[in-house]
Amino acid sequence: MKVSNILPWVIFASVNTLAAVWMAGVSHTWFPPEASLEAALIDNLFALLVFLGTFIFLGITGVLSYSVLTGLTSRFDTSDGPPIEGNLTLEIVWTAIPIALVIAIAGYSYWIYNQMAIQGPMEIVHMHMPGMETAYAASMDKSMDESIAGKGEPVEAIEVNAKQWAWSFHYPNNDITSAELHLPVNHRIRLALHTEDVIHGFYVPAFRLKQDIIPNKIIDFEFTPIREGSYRLSDSQFSGTYFAVMQTNVVVESPEKYSEWLAKTGDRALVPAANQAYEEYTQISKQGFKPGWATVPPEPPPMVNEG
Repeated sequence: MKVSNILPWVIFASVNTLAAVWMAGVSHTWFPPEASLEAALIDNLFALLVFLGTFIFLGITGVLSYSVLTGLTSRFDTSDGPPIEGNLTLEIVWTAIPIALVIAIAGYSYWIYNQMAIQGPMEIVHMHMPGMETAYAASMDKSMDESIAGKGEPVEAIEVNAKQWAWSFHYPNNDITSAELHLPVNHRIRLALHTEDVIHGFYVPAFRLKQDIIPNKIIDFEFTPIREGSYRLSDSQFSGTYFAVMQTNVVVESPEKYSEWLAKTGDRALVPAANQAYEEYTQISKQGFKPGWATVPPEPPPMVNEG
């Protein structure tokens, strides 16, 4: 094959690769700023997927466009095309490459999940096996200690309670309950997620973290906030009529301000947070019709005996 025939394809592949690298680099700007240690790992995985998607998309569309533009023929040409029976080598290659990509992405994703060490409800998988629950808990405690020791960060334990339709956060070390989640920056956070009613979803986009909260289970969830600021926590699962209003603030602050907040909050009398959605839902339910109706449905007409 002549060099003049290969050179355009080499240039096309180079430009395609540079475009994919550029897209992967700017993909981080599509999200909120990275506010947790785990966010960087997730963004790296997303950048890899953007690189692969861009490279494949531009490669396929580029080859198709080239074929369309260079393969034009006269509309009066009714002759048959060249008899092509197939290419076993090409079929093996285009089958092997996607398989290799899927395996590589799965392996890299699993490695990132292990690096994050966020844990989750994996103990449910082992519940049916005698002795596995205790063994799993011991292994998780050991892995937690090792990961935390490696980072050299103290742990802050917080209990998270989700219910229709409000969040509440209890700090057992100080016996404080708050409607906002306050966190010290650069400290490992260990949440104990619990729901009183249905499935909820703990989701903070700036942290790149989402965890389903399952009824009748306490789910341990860990992460490390690294950027001070106020972020938004929302319910990622449809938990009923007013699930969209189940949001609150997540405040990441310096350890000094965090300690001051704990002290000030501990001195104040605890007042339950108003839950307008729940009160409205309860009031509507007592009236005997479904939420969403503008007015109470009219009473059905009386039955008339025509006999």
